Amino acid sequence: MNETNQIEDKISERREFVVNSASLKEVRSFSREVFEKIKINQDLKDELVLAIAEAAQNIVKHAYKDIESNNDKMEIKISLKKNDELEIGFFDKGKPVDGAKVRHRNIDDIKPGGLGTFFIQQIMDAVVFREGDKPWINHLILTKQL
Repeated sequence: MNETNQIEDKISERREFVVNSASLKEVRSFSREVFEKIKINQDLKDELVLAIAEAAQNIVKHAYKDIESNNDKMEIKISLKKNDELEIGFFDKGKPVDGAKVRHRNIDDIKPGGLGTFFIQQIMDAVVFREGDKPWINHLILTKQL
């Protein structure tokens, strides 16, 4: 599903992706397509795509840990608000997330993995976890003032 709504926001696009690692390439492509329309500079675009890919990977890896996804879908919505605030929403039906327990590993602990949350927090202005509206369980909101 791909939908554009330019009444409330300058740009608002959403798309659903199958919850698996193979979908991450599509997630990155979708993000880049939207950012081309917004005309974000290349360095910021690369950072935002990284944050989106890390968040999507965390959904696959953590919200669906020990859960058979059965081709479950997650939805990503990218909106540019009238005040030039970029809002990226992630919606999934995985295990409920307790935002207070989401932490990145110690940055000095040199090993692969575990820094996605750190990168997201460094790139974005705000990271908020909310309970999702039906049928969604989780709603993650990333914001960045452009």
